[in-house]
Amino acid sequence: MTIQDPAAHVAERYGRLRSRPEAFIVLRPEAEVAAELAAVDPALPLAGLLFAVKGNIDVAGLPTTAACPAFAYDPAEDATTVARLRAAGAVVL
Repeated sequence: MTIQDPAAHVAERYGRLRSRPEAFIVLRPEAEVAAELAAVDPALPLAGLLFAVKGNIDVAGLPTTAACPAFAYDPAEDATTVARLRAAGAVVL
């Protein structure tokens, strides 16, 4: 198993379950996640760890919805928690 396999698995499973209310509202494109995984410095403490972010926490480039897509907005930057995880090598799904 490669580090990219879990991202592909999540994307495939999301595709099958997207109509369920407890599924993700938004996932990053699989190719985007794979590219970020490939670029992660393996020396970082969380190198390649995949993580999901609840819809009320800002992730630059993804809409923040707080579970209500009608009130979505596009944040200019990551929330502090997301920025710290990314700086440690973790990758947002």
